[in-house]
Amino acid sequence: MSESGQYTPEPAQLLLVEDNPGDVRLTREAFKQGRIDNDLHTVSDGSDALDFLHQRGEYEDAPRPDLILLDLNLPRKDGEEVLAELKDDPELQSIPVIVLTSSRAEEDIARSYELHANAYLTKPVDPDEFIETVRAFEKFWFSVVRLPPEGDDR
Repeated sequence: MSESGQYTPEPAQLLLVEDNPGDVRLTREAFKQGRIDNDLHTVSDGSDALDFLHQRGEYEDAPRPDLILLDLNLPRKDGEEVLAELKDDPELQSIPVIVLTSSRAEEDIARSYELHANAYLTKPVDPDEFIETVRAFEKFWFSVVRLPPEGDDR
């Protein structure tokens, strides 16, 4: 509750798994312009993403994300490996994952959905379109969609 007695929701916890600094910057800008209060956490490779999610090493105090934005083309462990491990873990599998990548390959799209990605978005090349895309799914995921409570593994 705020000082005025009104309920103030906790900021949405977002994890961006992206190795391109330009795309990280554009995503941050898009979420700043959005209406949803959020904490955007970033990691730049698949191994760090899994450490963040499992709260290992330097990420032992990391929050559980409400949503993961996952690039496929990552160093160390690629996005498909991250997605497979995440969706195979009963503690983490209910976290929604949006694949946000430059790949338009049909096999990448099909494989992402086979691994239970919740959505697959191709990054627009134009920076303004990129920001609009991020803002649109932010609005959709946090204003329209009803998500399961944390720890609901049904």
